[in-house]
Amino acid sequence: MATDFKDHFSSHAGQYARSRPTYPAELFDFLVSLTNHHDLAWDCAAGNGQAAVALAGRFARVIATDASAAQVANAAEHPNVTYLVATAEHSGLSHESVDLITVAQALHWFDFPAFFNEADRVLKEGGVLAAWAYEMFHISPALDDIIAEFYSVTLQDYWPPERRHIENGYADIPFSYPLLPTPAFEIKVQWSGEQIAAYLSSWSAVQKFTADRGFNPVERIFDDLRKHANPLNQVVWPLTLKVGRKA
Repeated sequence: MATDFKDHFSSHAGQYARSRPTYPAELFDFLVSLTNHHDLAWDCAAGNGQAAVALAGRFARVIATDASAAQVANAAEHPNVTYLVATAEHSGLSHESVDLITVAQALHWFDFPAFFNEADRVLKEGGVLAAWAYEMFHISPALDDIIAEFYSVTLQDYWPPERRHIENGYADIPFSYPLLPTPAFEIKVQWSGEQIAAYLSSWSAVQKFTADRGFNPVERIFDDLRKHANPLNQVVWPLTLKVGRKA
């Protein structure tokens, strides 16, 4: 297989699954409204399976693929979801078999020309391709300042270069189909300071820092997080969403 898989999450797949926020139901309702048929959805780079499970209540079948066997092993089970270990560029799915392709928080890792060719191969005529990512989250001015410095200063040497695609809202990814108009969506959760710290610890840059320096850098800001956090804080991530339809 020619495509190189950049695996930033297998080493902490269990923690990743436990610490990631869930996507709003309205997002999936919107995507379903764009599709003419609801027979098969492909959730590509499915990770912990949260998008796949959400789709399973809306499609007869969902095939969820991830190049990481560890991620697949930690994914949420659902009777309508079939998990497979496969790369985004070589799914193994049948030609023109899929009504909807979703890529949640993963498009920036792909070989863009190879993936878009594969998506075009497996999508039915009129099928929809949707990719989204969540941007930097917001809690409160005090916590936002602490986390912004942690993100940009403490971790500056540990973010992979692909992270820039999330920072600029996927603006420089050459999407394969003309973009459809989309509403604005947000992820909103109520998290304690401990849950915020667990989420930060799941970041790939934190994992790399820990491996390189021998300690988790979240420990150094945990007291500040706890000092400024409420028992439950509203944490909000704006979503970047790109959607196109195969003619």
